[in-house]
Amino acid sequence: MERIFLVEDEIKLRNEISTLLERNGYKCTSSDDYQNIITDILNIYPDLILLDLNLPVYDGFYICKEIRKKSDIPIIVVTSSKSDLDELDVLNLGADDFISKPFNPRILLARISSVLKRSSGDKKSMIISHNGAVLDVLKSKVSHNGKSIELTKNELGILKLLMENKGNIIPRNEIISNLWDMAEFVEDSTLTVNINRLRKKLEDIGLKDYLITKRGLGYMV
Repeated sequence: MERIFLVEDEIKLRNEISTLLERNGYKCTSSDDYQNIITDILNIYPDLILLDLNLPVYDGFYICKEIRKKSDIPIIVVTSSKSDLDELDVLNLGADDFISKPFNPRILLARISSVLKRSSGDKKSMIISHNGAVLDVLKSKVSHNGKSIELTKNELGILKLLMENKGNIIPRNEIISNLWDMAEFVEDSTLTVNINRLRKKLEDIGLKDYLITKRGLGYMV
């Protein structure tokens, strides 16, 4: 189920859009904490953002700009503004589409579907998120709550495998086989060293106890 983060301060409209999205197979999330709305979006790392422009604390222009500095999550601006200049500004800031209120619900759904299709495929598979951690495979870095840290090739391989299988225990020998072609010649302690280094890096960005050891079985996130 694709996740959409709805940034809309008009409660009645927010509820209407949320209901529309849920009825059409999307999982919709929103927040009233506009002071920390950017951090909340990046922690959840949705598949798409629906963004109003006139908001408390930070306007939609600022939110769009800040999100684009840290991610390529698709953004559709949904606003009462009918200004061509506003549309041009948000598109220049990195928004993917612009819809003026009031809108036809079927058109909104069509725009959402179109933007999601454009952003799917290999690009999407290169970003993996779970429990507040966002792994950018292409950049070989993991982020959490605005902090990020670069990973070595082996650290990336371990974390990618665990996050792709979140909630499941991955045996040590399976991890070794995924990391090294000549697994039979790799010492078990080599994996332990890489696991410890990865765990320390995760702790450095606030992800303490994120990587769980299941003694005698393997590891999981």
